[in-house]
Amino acid sequence: MRAARYYDNRDIRIEEIEDPTPAAGEVLIDVAWCGICGTDLHEYLDGPIFCPTHDTPTSLTGETAPVTMGHEFSGVVSGLGEGVDDLAVGDHVVVEPYIIGDDVETGPESRDYHLSPGMNFIGLGGAGGGLAEKIAVKRRWVHRIDPSIPLDQAALIEPLTVGYHAVERSDAKAGDVALIGGAGPIGLVTAAVLKAQGVTVIMSELSELRRQKALDAGVADHVVDPRSEDVAAKVRELTDGRGADVAFECTSVQVVLDTLMDALRPRGVLVVASIWGHKADFDMHRLVMKEIDLRGTIAYVNNHPATITLVEEGKIDLAPFITGKIGLDGLVDEGFDTLINRNETAVKILVSPSGEGL
Repeated sequence: MRAARYYDNRDIRIEEIEDPTPAAGEVLIDVAWCGICGTDLHEYLDGPIFCPTHDTPTSLTGETAPVTMGHEFSGVVSGLGEGVDDLAVGDHVVVEPYIIGDDVETGPESRDYHLSPGMNFIGLGGAGGGLAEKIAVKRRWVHRIDPSIPLDQAALIEPLTVGYHAVERSDAKAGDVALIGGAGPIGLVTAAVLKAQGVTVIMSELSELRRQKALDAGVADHVVDPRSEDVAAKVRELTDGRGADVAFECTSVQVVLDTLMDALRPRGVLVVASIWGHKADFDMHRLVMKEIDLRGTIAYVNNHPATITLVEEGKIDLAPFITGKIGLDGLVDEGFDTLINRNETAVKILVSPSGEGL
């Protein structure tokens, strides 16, 4: 089968590799669609980060580079390993793409398996990936979805679950006002979850396309261009002088972090959802004087079932966020290049590893 293989910084190759076979307790999936994530771009530009090197394996899989990429994907079950009897060939599924130690409790009550030592992600740290025609995944990480959800939209359930967990971390509730810094994929899906839960959403974003996308998709009540408006002043105007109850930093840009601090009300909650590749110049005095509650969020933990339900019940429409579809051969030149150099023109670009659906 064909797969996108990560060799090193700025070195991703489309190659022929052996088809996987499902071991006991595993599910074989024909990949339908796989999204390109900001983390993939970080690996390409600045990595390896989650990916292994040629000499240093990831801590749990033992794999060294090259590894297959892709962790935002949907597909159809095509085979079942020994002992898997609660799925059937033909089921539509998405994957919670974790690589986690066998000794870690990952049951439905766990709230911290995503923070366990050595945690990594399928499609980054090894164990196959969604930027391939097929993948074998442990049953624990495979989630059945209703076939009424189109498989291209289903590929966005993984980033949507990131947004769901970020909202969960914020303790936002119906009637609150949220400010989101950045209307990229994670900002937009976070907004979608907030709107589904009755929160008023204000988004700050430079890109006209992404601001319009937030409005057209119905996930933002107000959008602000930070080049032409004072974002914090606009938030106070919209909240009768109070400020936002919660804010989500989705850019890893210093000026955005500063703006969110300004726009939050006293005792507001600031959730950092982006991956920072550098240290922030954080104004600790402002945090203290406003009693801001600063929280980090990473990925998800037992959030997929609730997120899938939101989509199946029609409370979130993922279709508006898909702005491009490409084949595996266009991954770098059409996909990565667009998202790195012209990211104001796109939101989520999906890849069809088999070429079907293009």
